[in-house]
Amino acid sequence: MDTVFIEALEIETVIGIYDWERRIRQPLLLDLEMGFDNRVPAASDDIADTLNYKAVSKRLVEYVSQSEFGLVETLAERCAQIVLDEFGVDWLRLKLSKPGAVRGARAVGVVIERSRAD
Repeated sequence: MDTVFIEALEIETVIGIYDWERRIRQPLLLDLEMGFDNRVPAASDDIADTLNYKAVSKRLVEYVSQSEFGLVETLAERCAQIVLDEFGVDWLRLKLSKPGAVRGARAVGVVIERSRAD
């Protein structure tokens, strides 16, 4: 299986459990690795046959920027489900980072792996 990736997609949203977090927008970073067979698009050289990473990015920006979850875990699950359901990938690994959430750490967050069979 091939991998199509999106690295460090930055999206601002309301995220967090503290009162002060509910009043501001914070940046999140998404890294995705998506399982997709690239042999067909490689043979056709046609974007219609690809996993269009621009379309995936736009969809996630649209969703995340409008969300207001308390937990990064919840948001990561919802994003994974969108990609699996709407873009036909077989599996994905999604890393959701919340920069600056813990003093002394560049970022904190979660990494999840999901597949259609889950």
